[in-house]
Amino acid sequence: MGGFLDKPKTAKHNDEGEGNKLLFGVSSMQGWRSEMEDAYYARAGLGDALPDWSFFAVFDGHAGCKVSEHCAKHLLESIISTEEFIGGDHVKGIRTGFLRIDEVMRELPEFTRESEKCGGTTAVCAFVGLTQVYIANCGDSRAVLCRQGVPVFATQDHKPILPEEKERIYNAGGSVMIKRVNGTLAVSRALGDYDFKNVKEKGQCEQLVSPEPEIFCQSRQDSDEFLVLACDGIWDVMSNEDVCSFIHSRMRVTSNLVSIANQVVDTCLHKGSRDNMSIIIIAFPGAPKPTEEAIEAEHRLEKQIEKITRERELAEWANCQCKNKKQKAIQI
Repeated sequence: MGGFLDKPKTAKHNDEGEGNKLLFGVSSMQGWRSEMEDAYYARAGLGDALPDWSFFAVFDGHAGCKVSEHCAKHLLESIISTEEFIGGDHVKGIRTGFLRIDEVMRELPEFTRESEKCGGTTAVCAFVGLTQVYIANCGDSRAVLCRQGVPVFATQDHKPILPEEKERIYNAGGSVMIKRVNGTLAVSRALGDYDFKNVKEKGQCEQLVSPEPEIFCQSRQDSDEFLVLACDGIWDVMSNEDVCSFIHSRMRVTSNLVSIANQVVDTCLHKGSRDNMSIIIIAFPGAPKPTEEAIEAEHRLEKQIEKITRERELAEWANCQCKNKKQKAIQI
């Protein structure tokens, strides 16, 4: 949501780190939007209590950045402090953590002022353990797991036109028009968005917009290369296959995940994305490594591009000179 700028803001916020045999790189850019509403969280190793776990999340806010920023700061604690997560039932703990933060935010003063709408946020997150990866999605941000350069798992975007989502919306007294909840909201699950969660006879997960995440558990394999978490500003213009193929090929040239993440964002801007863009790339031990052959091929390609560019510039310059001579001859 929100307006657009006359030209995109292309400055990027970057982050990177490593731990638990993982590497990660983050790139986030405002782009054409008049406000930056994305937020993220990335941490490899969760301290003494959960040393073998890492947590990553992307939040795509709408109607403001308050909800996305709050969730980036507090969702992890909301999950790992649940009795279920502490007791080892990670799926239930993640679900409870999502529902709990949605309830807590609803009562906070900054989200209850009548003069301001608090908006909402999508959320996609991943807990990476030694043997398993738990992925949770609420909204249309997306997680994609890549092996051998191709996606082997992806979350499903929660759109109002999906049969299960549409049925819940209708049962709560709402409608789906122009692929939006009541003709306005483009996602059917989100944190916040309390204007869509006021049907008294319905439960928390039965509202027009649900805060309930879909949760998946993937067993880690030696062939796992990387996991991508990104908002819809990325997925609107690149498919799962596009993103996996792009990152896989770039990993053969450089081990700098921030550089690769920046290149994904720049590519999406070039492809016409008009939204905020945020992406986290989490590399597993099985990720591709740079090779001399790929690096040399990259250098050859760069030289060829430089040659073509120079030739084109010279041709344009010559054409311009020719036009100037003709104009002078006509004047004489």
